[in-house]
Amino acid sequence: MSSSILIVDDEKNMRFVIGRALASAGHDVSEAASGDEAIESFDRSIPDLVILDQRMPGTDGLATLAQIKKRHPELPVIMLTAHGNVASAVQAMKAGATEYLIKPFDVEELKLTVAKALKVGSLVRQVDYLRGELDHRYDTGIIGSSSQMAAIMETVDKVAATSATVMIYGESGTGKELIARALHQRSGRREGPFIQLSCAALPETLLESELFGYEKGAFTGANGSKPGRFELADSGSLFLDEIGEISLAMQVKLLRVLEQRSFERLGSSKTIDVDVRLIGATNRDLTQAIRDGDFREDLYYRLNVIPVRMPPLRERDGDIAQLAEHFLARSAPGRRFSPQALRCLNEYGWPGNVRELQNTVERTAILCRDSVIGPDDLPAEVRCNGRSAPPVELPSSGIELKQVERDLIAQALDRTGGNRTRAARLLGISRHTLLYRMEKYGLD
Repeated sequence: MSSSILIVDDEKNMRFVIGRALASAGHDVSEAASGDEAIESFDRSIPDLVILDQRMPGTDGLATLAQIKKRHPELPVIMLTAHGNVASAVQAMKAGATEYLIKPFDVEELKLTVAKALKVGSLVRQVDYLRGELDHRYDTGIIGSSSQMAAIMETVDKVAATSATVMIYGESGTGKELIARALHQRSGRREGPFIQLSCAALPETLLESELFGYEKGAFTGANGSKPGRFELADSGSLFLDEIGEISLAMQVKLLRVLEQRSFERLGSSKTIDVDVRLIGATNRDLTQAIRDGDFREDLYYRLNVIPVRMPPLRERDGDIAQLAEHFLARSAPGRRFSPQALRCLNEYGWPGNVRELQNTVERTAILCRDSVIGPDDLPAEVRCNGRSAPPVELPSSGIELKQVERDLIAQALDRTGGNRTRAARLLGISRHTLLYRMEKYGLD
């Protein structure tokens, strides 16, 4: 990727010489004739690197450097200083400059210094990101020795070394994000960022700006520029959860990025190239969504290069007890489940999958003070003797599932007085999914 470089110097000829040399090297160059002008430009766009002259009228280089570092401490800055003034160059380095160049310098020296400073800036950003990711970096959190999980991890190991797009299918709470992280951590991109976004949690307009970023003035409230998730994930992996919920219009834009590996920020005509490994996840049947006209077939084939299907917890032989004991050890070290309690946990259907199991164990650990947790300490629905009839009884003659779904949505809307957020909460789905279902069934 080309880098954006701001040249700050009161001498027009110097700005021209440096700008021409860097533009010929493929960089995107902008100029400022003073320190105040440079700081003002930061409100419009933040560059990848600043080349800053130390001696300028008004706000000099050191004062400008101090303001830059106060606003953006990680931004690399190259200080230009006059020949024979090494002491001031040292002063600039102590104030936060990444490199310095002594005038006069040749073009090749300039290019090498710029490349070095950009590399330092990239490493600083990676270190900042990795500090927050250390827990995930060394512990994928994937627990289970069932044959189903063994087969999935074998696929992960085979696929991780490639850059192929991966689609993870599975019910809510099955651990799709953990598999996405495992793919990233076992790949050659593990030193790059792992960026994630839940597509169903955002309306279409906000989703577009989150994915592709925007420039100042692109829309009301865009008071500055902001990189999108694709840009942040460059050289790493981008995990798009609930990708089956995005609109057809957004699907077209996502398809273009996958095909061309480039995009433009909102409000900008500048094309940004990225090297990103995309990992998608959904709990929807995308082939059915294609038949319903809700998902593009061409995008499906772009995403479904490597499909990974996460089994529901109830189908993972032997993993329930292992997971329960893992969550208990983390919540309440030294405590354990009785054999009878483990039997109850194994026999329960876990409609919320691993997420429900984790919440159940943590809640039980808080409420039970004994060193051994028995069946009576478990929630009523999980106890072996607490089985209740299903909330909906299937008639022997069968039933039309779509009609049932439509009726339940209508009931939820009626019960909440048309409040869609509360109706979605009653149904255990996202507001975005509810709006999609309402449109599908003609419910206003």
